[in-house]
Amino acid sequence: MKAIMVMFDTLNRRYLPPYGAEWVHAPNFSRLAESTVRFDNAYVGSMPCIPARRDMMTGRYNFLHRSWGPLEPYDQAFPEILKNHGIYTHLVTDHQHYWEDGGCTYHSRFNSYEFVRGQEGDAWKPLVDDSEIPEETTVSDPLARQDLINRRYAQDESDFPQAQTFTLGLDFIKRNYKANNWYLQIETFDPHEPFRAPERFRKLYSQVPADRSFEWPEYGPTTEPPAHIQQVRLEYAALLSMCDSYLGKVLDLMDELNLWEDTFLIVNTDHGFLLGEHGAWAKIVHPFYNEVAHIPLFIWDPRTKQQGKRRTSLVQLVDVAPTILEFFGLKMSGDAVNGRSLLRTIAYDEPVRTHALFGMHGAHVNITDGRYIYMRGPIHPSNQPLYNYTLMPTHMRRRFSVEELRTATMVGPFQFSQGVPLLKIAGTADDLVCYNLQTMLFDLESDPQQETPYRDDRTEKELQGKMANLMLQCDAPVEQYERLGLTEFVP
Repeated sequence: MKAIMVMFDTLNRRYLPPYGAEWVHAPNFSRLAESTVRFDNAYVGSMPCIPARRDMMTGRYNFLHRSWGPLEPYDQAFPEILKNHGIYTHLVTDHQHYWEDGGCTYHSRFNSYEFVRGQEGDAWKPLVDDSEIPEETTVSDPLARQDLINRRYAQDESDFPQAQTFTLGLDFIKRNYKANNWYLQIETFDPHEPFRAPERFRKLYSQVPADRSFEWPEYGPTTEPPAHIQQVRLEYAALLSMCDSYLGKVLDLMDELNLWEDTFLIVNTDHGFLLGEHGAWAKIVHPFYNEVAHIPLFIWDPRTKQQGKRRTSLVQLVDVAPTILEFFGLKMSGDAVNGRSLLRTIAYDEPVRTHALFGMHGAHVNITDGRYIYMRGPIHPSNQPLYNYTLMPTHMRRRFSVEELRTATMVGPFQFSQGVPLLKIAGTADDLVCYNLQTMLFDLESDPQQETPYRDDRTEKELQGKMANLMLQCDAPVEQYERLGLTEFVP
């Protein structure tokens, strides 16, 4: 048995033809939908990039207990479970966050891994001083200057990190397709910003300007004129078309080698992106509207051979780990797993849950049943109390400061930490951008674009109870109920 995951970062379902975006040139995503099961009700869990990957690898929500951080010593990650049971696992990626402080324990769970350099602000090529590289750019983030340096080493399409990543992934398949018992994860940072695509993909969109003056919007409210907003959307579409082209190479090879007979295929993402909708850019601008939270998902199971089918069951990234493990005849031990295997959902659209939680540490806790989305915000302006629980005290690109660590105490264990006590460290919501954490309720049936939150005390009370029950199942820390004003639901 063999399995392949093709994972994109920041893949917006509303820009994919199988989900209705007929103007976007992405024929291979349409081909993928015809060859697999397409999920119409897939949602994120923990946000953003690395928290989503912790969900995906462990089958457990990250965001209720900590912010962005590595796999913990007690975490069960499905690539390592496969490895420990004799199933070879390989990661090929250009996702630089795996090599930073906050993601440093993910790639080493695989038997082997390959890292392609140069995406976004990857601290790759050194340049101390150069008049052609400005110290300040249109994006205030210091990553922008490093990105301009990195681009000098990716002028031809074959030099782009995405192109190299897929080339390495295809090479693994060609060398190993006759072998049995392996898992391959081809993971590209694209179509994450900056939205830079080779010119042949930009030419697919006649309206895109010749210059590349606006391909990296700053996280926050849209202040640009409509023409700039439209340019960003076209630049994103061009980069998505590049993703589509390289996805097609995987599908071509599966055809050529007849891998559909014995190879599980999953194509997914971590989250979507606001491209000017709701007056905002990016994916950690709150609240998490469906442009961010409602994600695409495609799966092929060679045992059921279901293709060209749609599934409406509510699923999440936490379901990936138990699904892949069950395909190989394995499962996660213990009862602290929030995800469920989707193998019967793939075959019969059998539901695995009635409600799903999603959110980001220190922001809303959101719940949906597929129709209603309830976003519960903090009841105190201070957004306190809030703590991180960890044995790996790192943020995205740095360690916890000495000042932060002075607040630490040992507590626990939690039901998921295998008897291990954890550091409890005072937390803030510093990572939140331009946030609106007001409590809101949306009915997607009458308001699919989430333009107007409304009040319905009965529905809100019911969803509060469902939320508290799911938090209890996740062994959420008691201060989360206090922060959200849900203490009446705590047993």
